[in-house]
Amino acid sequence: MNKYGYRFSFGPWNIHEGADPFGPPVRPGLSFDKKLEAYQRLGFDAVQFHDDDAVPNLDDKTPEQIVQAARALKQRLDSLGLVAEIVAPRLWEHPLTVDGAYTSNDPKARAYARERSRRTIDIADALGCNLIVLWLAREGTYLREAKDAARAVDRLAEAMDDMLAYNPNIRIAVEPKPNEPMDIAYIPTAGHAVALGYKTRAPERCGLLVESAHAVLAGLDPADEMAFGLAYNKLWSVHLNDQNGLKYDQDRAFGAVNLRRAFDQVLVLDDHRYYERGVVGLDVKAMRTQQADVAEKHLANSLQFFLWLVERVRSLDRGAMQQCIEARDYEELDHLIIAHLMGK
Repeated sequence: MNKYGYRFSFGPWNIHEGADPFGPPVRPGLSFDKKLEAYQRLGFDAVQFHDDDAVPNLDDKTPEQIVQAARALKQRLDSLGLVAEIVAPRLWEHPLTVDGAYTSNDPKARAYARERSRRTIDIADALGCNLIVLWLAREGTYLREAKDAARAVDRLAEAMDDMLAYNPNIRIAVEPKPNEPMDIAYIPTAGHAVALGYKTRAPERCGLLVESAHAVLAGLDPADEMAFGLAYNKLWSVHLNDQNGLKYDQDRAFGAVNLRRAFDQVLVLDDHRYYERGVVGLDVKAMRTQQADVAEKHLANSLQFFLWLVERVRSLDRGAMQQCIEARDYEELDHLIIAHLMGK
């Protein structure tokens, strides 16, 4: 842990080959073991997992084999001084889930999604992790008339109820996103995610993961989305990155596009002592043009940017800030913040 009290995580998918929908990989792949070696070297404490990051090809394994593989991984993490922060079911790549997983019109797809989610919980339990993240990637539609949106929300809550009943120790953090890969997503914002949790059998075990880029794609400010979760004591994880406008999900290095927006995220997290609540997760990807031998810089840079901004937050003249607020002199407050960010 660094001197500021924060712990950091990223997922193995954040060291990637650079493929996009219009072109092939541009960098060679790295083995999972090589990626694990990067965590300590880059100053990270925890690993974000999809279920099949932890146990590859789990659909071809028995429940007993899955748990055995996860326990072996736990030993490797222990030897490296790492922990699992989250485990998330990867429900968007199976042929059955083209039209959704929990909200599919096909009962076979829904049954598959529930069973896979149970295996995800088994993996998390074996890894000593109780936080399950649901990125509801295909829980939406390309055509509104193709699904009953109200029934879809019921089905999401029913699926979460099944998970909560399966293991009484887990917590579920819903990660909202307004679109992509689906054109219309049913849980697009922090408010939707928190409300969905209150529809379940155990609202106290349901929370929120806010990703910076997802908030921007919804036309919202990530700091406000995080603040909403904090107000409800539901912000259980964050995926920090950056985003250049309402485009595809870019996962740029944190603070690389909009430094003021990044500062505001660190401000709300630090002021509300998030370092006592959870891990700072990064979900950033190297630009496609980055050479393979320097394709980890986006992770190191994002971590460094965050800690620099913690310094800026903690050195901010709060007295001068409060004077501006009390005088309702927001132009002066604007100047104060910008000057502070520029080191003036």
